[in-house]
Amino acid sequence: MKKNHSNSSMNPKLWMSLAVLLASFTLVHFLYVGVVIPNAEAAILALGSEAQKNIWVILKDTEQKICISIMLYGFFLMAYKLTKLIDEEAIYTRDFLQSHDKTQSLDVDLALSELEGSAYSENPAMATWINCIRRFKNTQNVQHAADAIDSSVDSLAASLESGNGMLKYITWAIPSIGFIGTVRGIGSALGSADKAINQGDIAGMVEYLGVAFNSTLVGIFISLILMFFMHLLNGRQDEMVLRTKASCEKHLLSHLHE
Repeated sequence: MKKNHSNSSMNPKLWMSLAVLLASFTLVHFLYVGVVIPNAEAAILALGSEAQKNIWVILKDTEQKICISIMLYGFFLMAYKLTKLIDEEAIYTRDFLQSHDKTQSLDVDLALSELEGSAYSENPAMATWINCIRRFKNTQNVQHAADAIDSSVDSLAASLESGNGMLKYITWAIPSIGFIGTVRGIGSALGSADKAINQGDIAGMVEYLGVAFNSTLVGIFISLILMFFMHLLNGRQDEMVLRTKASCEKHLLSHLHE
């Protein structure tokens, strides 16, 4: 049975993604119920207006809870992709036709049969080899085969980029959720303005303004963390693309003779 090593395997299956997303929200919910909310309430009672500087108070609101849940899901997606890249890393520099004598003309039909029957035939690196040899078979031209390498590698890069769509959405959505908290907090603070002006009680207004600023603070901070790791993942993916192209040019083209 062939292993599924297509580029789609760089992303988890839908059922797995949904399960992890649900698990993330569930875990964070229990963390908030058992740790964050009790500590935030204790800090508010003990510190009064100074409690707005407390880490538990900063984290206690719904928007921060959602941001943290989505962050955990984003880390799962990145870890899954990175694991797949590391797992298949050795394949991208392999000479798939090592048993064939490079000094002799390549038996194209035999080579295609071996590659297409391999357990790794859907791996992006081997798929590039197959496309290149097919082009050479049809044209008997090494330059045309080399052009097929460029085309396949560009397609691989585009596929990897499109596969990061959910991660890009998450890095955009998290600060947006934080901004929703800001709008909610400012709206509630304005609703308490009359009480602050007429009775001099600004406690409610300060609390709601804390909600406004804290949600944005947490959202932006989490987004910065995710963007950093996203940058590292993109670098690893770009390295895979470059290694695939270099391996094809080093090993594959040496097998082809006009």
